[in-house]
Amino acid sequence: MKGNKQIALFEGQKIRRHWDAQKEVWYFSVVDIIFALTESANPTDYLKKLRKRDPELAGYIGTNCPQVEMATETGKKRKMLAGNPEHLFRIIQSIPSKKAEPIKIWLAKVGYERIQEVSDPEKALNRSRSYWQRMGRSEKWIQQRMMGQEIRNKLTDYWKHNEVKEQDEYAILTNIIHQEWSDLTVKEHKNLKNLNTQNLRDHMSDAELVFTALAELSTRQIAETMSTKGFEENKIPAKKGGRIAKNARKELENKTGKKVVSGENYLPSSKTRKNLK
Repeated sequence: MKGNKQIALFEGQKIRRHWDAQKEVWYFSVVDIIFALTESANPTDYLKKLRKRDPELAGYIGTNCPQVEMATETGKKRKMLAGNPEHLFRIIQSIPSKKAEPIKIWLAKVGYERIQEVSDPEKALNRSRSYWQRMGRSEKWIQQRMMGQEIRNKLTDYWKHNEVKEQDEYAILTNIIHQEWSDLTVKEHKNLKNLNTQNLRDHMSDAELVFTALAELSTRQIAETMSTKGFEENKIPAKKGGRIAKNARKELENKTGKKVVSGENYLPSSKTRKNLK
């Protein structure tokens, strides 16, 4: 990532960020976010006092927010406390500021391509539907995308309540499922579609969405049957669920003579853009 892509602006204030290519997520400087919220003369000291005052928050930050290398004002690189939008939403809740809601909206826009809004899922679904409609997706595609998201949410809910840690382990298990059914890792599938930071599922064909959903639905139901707990145990249903979808994919391909996994995408500026029907 070069140049000002490592800097995002919120109401004219610079927020440092770092793109983690492996996890495919933006990490933002916690200190910069606090300064944007409070305009404190010493945001680092503000954060220290905040952690002392709120032990639960301190524990959350210590567990979830990594040290990420970013540029200082002098241009030198050093590690600083950072968080993805989900982490920052939790921190923002503890800071009294009239800018809390505007910065949440801003983070959702610049940090996430897809936000699961636990507090108001209907609003999130309606916004997603409106976004896809503006992008020219068909109603059939939108219904499949939303169905797949609901199946995905139920799977991550199972993981969350059965000792699977968020972020790293979710991503690894998701990759196992995806590679098992499609014969490609998530990254390889994105490369095939010429995607960078875009959400892979937003560029899937109808068939790709269906088989992704089948793989994740199968994974959850197998996990529930096996009562798997923790990361290692949940690798087993991830592989089995993905394999069910793989077998179905191969059978369909044998019947139709057409490949399910496709390099087609919805990128408007791509020279190789094709409209998915």
